[in-house]
Amino acid sequence: MQLKKSVVTAVLCMSMGAGTAFAQETIKIGELNSYKTVPAFLEPYKRAWELAVEEVNAAGGIGGKKLEVVSRDDNGTPGDAVRAAEELLSREKVALLTGTFLSHVGLAVADFAKQRQIFFLASEPLTDKIVWENGNKYTFRLRASTYMQTSMLVEDAVKLNKKKWALVYPNYEYGQSAVASFKALMAEKQPGVEFVAEQAAPLGKIDAGAVAQAVADAAPDAIFNVTFGADLQKFVREGETRGLFKDRPVFSVLGGEPEYLDPMKDEAPVGWYVTGYPWQSIETPEHKAFVEAYRKKYNDYPRLGSIVGYATIHSIAAVLKKAGSAETDKLIAAMKDLQVGTPFGNIVYRALDHQSTMGAYVGRTAVKDGKGVMVDWRYEPGEKHLPADAVIRAKRPAE
Repeated sequence: MQLKKSVVTAVLCMSMGAGTAFAQETIKIGELNSYKTVPAFLEPYKRAWELAVEEVNAAGGIGGKKLEVVSRDDNGTPGDAVRAAEELLSREKVALLTGTFLSHVGLAVADFAKQRQIFFLASEPLTDKIVWENGNKYTFRLRASTYMQTSMLVEDAVKLNKKKWALVYPNYEYGQSAVASFKALMAEKQPGVEFVAEQAAPLGKIDAGAVAQAVADAAPDAIFNVTFGADLQKFVREGETRGLFKDRPVFSVLGGEPEYLDPMKDEAPVGWYVTGYPWQSIETPEHKAFVEAYRKKYNDYPRLGSIVGYATIHSIAAVLKKAGSAETDKLIAAMKDLQVGTPFGNIVYRALDHQSTMGAYVGRTAVKDGKGVMVDWRYEPGEKHLPADAVIRAKRPAE
């Protein structure tokens, strides 16, 4: 595969002087995720980590050892996730763990990693707790957290100076975390703001008509939305039917991701402020190289999940190279302040809290050629949207 200055070249050239103290012929990575529960995000995610594994192995692997991913479905539940993680360790003898999507599942696996003293790279779960209140020495996180993405949206929200807000979110750890961050940030940056309605729906079981009507009855000046997937589609449809979004700004975490925009087609919302992934328009060399490789292999375009899956494996490859070993303690030491090349540019895994500096794209939604897209977007670096170090130290338990 010939790629101009590809991401894989940047990653695999790191730390070439590191040792190669790997005991097995292959380095087994234990991966678990909610494939049956969240296929829209996780099917592209899996495709991309498979592409990344091929790239790493084609470039010589890690010290001559091939990467092998052993994957399990966690069924979207903490109990099944812990059982799968135990099976990966005890039966498959994996060197480390990675993956998870839902925040409460990610927290359960992070606690398991602490108990079993095994390295865990949480690829997707967004709850702040995974690296702050419940953080531990064994767990690192790739994707920008709920606090970080909410902070990105708050920048635009305070410019509108809307006083009364309604909050719509899935009633589990991710939704609760995002709303808590939004309330705190808005109160700090816009004193006097009011939250006149909260609609916390069961994940995957939103009564969208009732939620939209309750929000409309509260007559907010603006809406902060954290629903995603099928729940988001239902909320958009019912809200449009009731005129809920007419002349009322909506801010939506994840609302600009192709996984969730694409299924709505020309019914996608227009003018919402969102975090997402405008893959069609990003012209950086590292992103173009990734899209070219992904399309060559799958004859399809990437989604945000593709970015996460690809960056997960290349992060693991980079830390294995730097550590020169698959031993847990050496991986932890090597992961601190590790720099990794991704399709979104270079990121760093912070020693302070084990959070990566991967950012997110922020923009507005529009409909073009019968499809929902992001327009007027910008990339927000992750490091720009984190609290002061002292605040994080106060939140995070001592290791």
